[in-house]
Amino acid sequence: MRLALYTGIILAGGYACLTPALAADPTGDWRVADGVANIRVAQCNGSMWGAVSWEKKPGGRDENNPDVSKKNRPTLGMPTLIDMKKKPGADQWEGQVYNAQDGQTYSATITPVGTDQLEIKGCVMGFLCGGETWTRVGPPIPLSPANAMAKGAPKSTSAAPKAQGAQQGAQPAAQAPQATTGATAPAPAAKTAAATKPGQKGAADPVGDICLLPDIAGLAH
Repeated sequence: MRLALYTGIILAGGYACLTPALAADPTGDWRVADGVANIRVAQCNGSMWGAVSWEKKPGGRDENNPDVSKKNRPTLGMPTLIDMKKKPGADQWEGQVYNAQDGQTYSATITPVGTDQLEIKGCVMGFLCGGETWTRVGPPIPLSPANAMAKGAPKSTSAAPKAQGAQQGAQPAAQAPQATTGATAPAPAAKTAAATKPGQKGAADPVGDICLLPDIAGLAH
């Protein structure tokens, strides 16, 4: 039952509407209402995405997913907010939310309330709408390096080994490991930066940049 709360969606009842602050930022880590999980929200290729970044009780599995191949995937790192687009003229994003309780995906909106709360609302077929409010536990997240370097990085990375080879002609083999390390540098760097976020105090962050998670990177393009 606790998996349902990872999405923050309650498909009955709801909370009173609150006025969003101007220029609010929905990115960062958010604690769900009952405190069982944190959801990390980040902008990936122009849309907002969210994934489970911390669990009060580790080891959860997405056992209700209708896709048999995903039933055993860990809920840590599991996408919850999917491809949410900003509504013109409003500090609100709309898209989909994955409900791990029943393995279904529903329409949803996220709305920052001030700087420290995020209101989540979801609906089933346009009715039975409800939601809850999450509390910020991590600061806003800068644009993912996976987006900022989308086209430029591969070209500059491949060019670097050639330049090194020309200047260090007598040591081509010694330069190869450096080129390989440089090509994969963005992912570890993102995880290191995220490791200091609140909610992960004193421990390595196992999720890091959610834009690099396979379940999100394969769709956010």
